[in-house]
Amino acid sequence: METVRLEELTWTEVESAIEDGVRTAIVPVGSTEQHGPHLPLGTDSYIGEAVAERVAERLDDALVAPCIGVGVSGHHMEFPGTVSVDADLLMDLLASYAGSLERHGFEYVVLLPSHGGNFAPVETAAPEIARDHPSIGVVTLADIERYMDLMNEGLQAGGIDYEEPVVHAGANETSVMLAARESLVRAEERDQGYEGEVPVPVLLSEGFRQFTETGVLGDATESSARAGEAILENVAEAYAAEVRAARTALQGTE
Repeated sequence: METVRLEELTWTEVESAIEDGVRTAIVPVGSTEQHGPHLPLGTDSYIGEAVAERVAERLDDALVAPCIGVGVSGHHMEFPGTVSVDADLLMDLLASYAGSLERHGFEYVVLLPSHGGNFAPVETAAPEIARDHPSIGVVTLADIERYMDLMNEGLQAGGIDYEEPVVHAGANETSVMLAARESLVRAEERDQGYEGEVPVPVLLSEGFRQFTETGVLGDATESSARAGEAILENVAEAYAAEVRAARTALQGTE
């Protein structure tokens, strides 16, 4: 296949792919929310898609389902353009995705959140999906600390000696967007954002405006396309290994 993106294939191509052994569907779970004055609202979704495509290419037996482009983003609602849904709606949507994929013969669904507010709902939804759809194995890549660690590792591997305690519109995400969607980055608007302590409960309950007027955490000027490529490679390599291990473990329980 020339593409691993499900929506770019015809139904006959998908049918052939499943007959030829494609059994895994990766679902990026992104958002439409502010990412400072220099990155588009779809940043989390674009990053999730880029990671998912690289994971699918490494697995060689997976397709990437259409990205869920809205997420749990209430803590960004003070910034115009943000669209948020509640956690229950997101979990219902994930269940519907899994049910559709199960019906067509996929045996594994990989839930890959790339927006912080989606990690907990994904983790909560997974056992319910597994219970209601017993013929499909559910794999979650929903450890947010792990995700940020992998991004910071990639940033430094890409030549930028900088580390973000919380990833949002700063060096990491700006670098990935420069690598994956450079035309959407307003490079001249990159600036240094808030770099102090960010208690996550306060962030989620009181919103980003309590910490940053621009919506940026970290220093967006510490970014490059080279670092973005290194970040994508580091995350995708680790995630592909985790999916392989999870599928093997699920096979052992059947």
